[in-house]
Amino acid sequence: MNTFSAKLNGPLFGVLRWSDWDALLGQLKRQNESRWYAYAVGAEVPCEPLAPEAFRATLFEIDDLLRREHDEAYLGIVYVDKPDGPSLVKIYDPNNLGATCGSSGFKVQPGWVLSLDPPEAIDTDTLLPGNRKRWWNSLLGRFSA
Repeated sequence: MNTFSAKLNGPLFGVLRWSDWDALLGQLKRQNESRWYAYAVGAEVPCEPLAPEAFRATLFEIDDLLRREHDEAYLGIVYVDKPDGPSLVKIYDPNNLGATCGSSGFKVQPGWVLSLDPPEAIDTDTLLPGNRKRWWNSLLGRFSA
């Protein structure tokens, strides 16, 4: 198991409150020297990390999507390996939550994973919905040559 898989499937901390999410976003945006991979589960696995400006734009778009589509007083659909020095962030799609703990016998995979380690493909039985695929491709397309 590589570092990415170990972190993805290892112990993670829940980002339960929106204020925790805001603090996490602040940390991530300040990591100018780090090169993050952004992976939409069900899409092509990225081969290269995002440039810092593309990563900040990706964070902005994910934040906007979560606030618009997860209309709850709590967050609870984001997990991080280390709250004070994250290197992996697992984000569930608010429109595909199911039983994220796997108690239904069907394991729901995250919608997006942000990682400092090169990601591996995540097996999923769920196809990436067309609207999410278009959103993701549009986002990444702004930064490709």
